[in-house]
Amino acid sequence: MSEVDADLPAWSLRRDDPRAQKLPRSWPHSVDREWAWGGSEGRGVGVAIVDSGIDGGHELVGGVQRAVAVQKTDAGDWRIVDDDSGDLAGHGTACAGIVRWFAPKCDLWSVRVLGAGSKGGAAALLAGLRWAVQQGCEVVNLSLSTPKRETAALLHEIADDAYFGGSVFVASAHNLDVRSYPWRFSSVVSVASHDGDDPFEFLYNPDPPVEFFARGMDMEVAWLEGSRIIAAGNSFATAHMTGICALILAKHPDLTPFQLKTVLRETANNMHGRADG
Repeated sequence: MSEVDADLPAWSLRRDDPRAQKLPRSWPHSVDREWAWGGSEGRGVGVAIVDSGIDGGHELVGGVQRAVAVQKTDAGDWRIVDDDSGDLAGHGTACAGIVRWFAPKCDLWSVRVLGAGSKGGAAALLAGLRWAVQQGCEVVNLSLSTPKRETAALLHEIADDAYFGGSVFVASAHNLDVRSYPWRFSSVVSVASHDGDDPFEFLYNPDPPVEFFARGMDMEVAWLEGSRIIAAGNSFATAHMTGICALILAKHPDLTPFQLKTVLRETANNMHGRADG
């Protein structure tokens, strides 16, 4: 509510408020892939890869539009600084290359929160995520998670702020059967792998907390020093879904995270009656 209404509880709405009237509806009767992202290349959508950095010079990445790192100051605080270190582990470049394949015209942002060996602390992760949300990044790829419950509460707050502010967090389920975060939060798009080989095949899961399955097994990905490796894991399935989200949001920039999740569900390969197979 923009103003306090003495007659109503907080957050309530009067029936004569314009928001209570009929809202414009532009969706087709049936949401299919052609409507969702047909012809899209991801142009204008900011995609933050919150990870180990990105090697923008890798041929599968084709450049990075923005690169920052989370750095600890002498006073013990965390700050965001410009970063020219590239990728310290390879993992971020692998995810970036997948996203770029789907959305060649998106703006890739490297937000380095991990160091060599893909190791990093919770404080750096939280600072990097807050920065990405504050900068208005449309899609944030989180091919990582933490099992620390003391971090989970702060992560939950940031994920909800992103959700209500229009930034989509696409988060990887842990590769082991452990409880970790933020992929278990309902405000994120949570992803695990399937063993198919079609990049555009993704499946809706009616039994969450994992919401979608995407390609993530035995696939070639970009790596350090311009190389490529064969890799597997939920991290790479997540990058597939991030790329698809970028395509959708480039074509339909006004979609909220809630609406985007609906589009993803309706266009999943295993949804009965989907017109495009």
